[in-house]
Amino acid sequence: MVVTASTCRTETVFDYSWIHVVSAYWNRYPNPSSTHVLTEDTIRREVRDGKLYSRRLLSKTNPVPKWGARFYNNLPVKIVEDSVLDPVKKTFTTFTRNLGMKKIMKVDEIVVYSEQKDGRTLAVRRAYISSQVFGFSRAIRAFGIERFKSNGHKASNGFNYVLRRMFPQNQLAASSPTTSVNSQSAVANVTYSDMAVASASHSSSSSATEALKRTAKISYEFCKGHASKFAQLFSVKN
Repeated sequence: MVVTASTCRTETVFDYSWIHVVSAYWNRYPNPSSTHVLTEDTIRREVRDGKLYSRRLLSKTNPVPKWGARFYNNLPVKIVEDSVLDPVKKTFTTFTRNLGMKKIMKVDEIVVYSEQKDGRTLAVRRAYISSQVFGFSRAIRAFGIERFKSNGHKASNGFNYVLRRMFPQNQLAASSPTTSVNSQSAVANVTYSDMAVASASHSSSSSATEALKRTAKISYEFCKGHASKFAQLFSVKN
């Protein structure tokens, strides 16, 4: 059987340092935009070669469209999330996949969080969606792509909500941050106005530039001097 996969790619810039984003990642739930996430449990966590490896099990649910009710009920689906945190390269990569309903719709998602030159954090999300339902696979894949983009928008809003609560004084100055979406051959751009909030202390462009340089330098020196112990910072109990 040949299974064709549809792909989707999105980019989101968070106006917080990489250290803050990764710290907040373990505390993303609950938030107002993640009511579909029911449970989350850490199965395994270990440090190997200076990197933090984690595996978590999440339970999620999403409303099923009327045409989808003939294939499955709106029941919670288990999601496995593997992640690798590299404090030297300053990258945090997550791999998620659904355990149930894979013949109907299988979703493999990869997200890479990396530090930008201006001190902010870039999140690149890629999804690979496939279906084995004869005669309906194309429609199901199209539905999966739209659901992925919709959930990605909610996830970004929810993540920003958590970041603002955890680090209210650490939002970096930014201008017109955007999230771009690339689905198959179509490209869409969405501007998040709530991410364009500048700190009052960074009112002038020159002071904002200096603040960003100081933040980036502090983050770099911190990771450089604590590379061997850095992973322990993120061993937060869920």
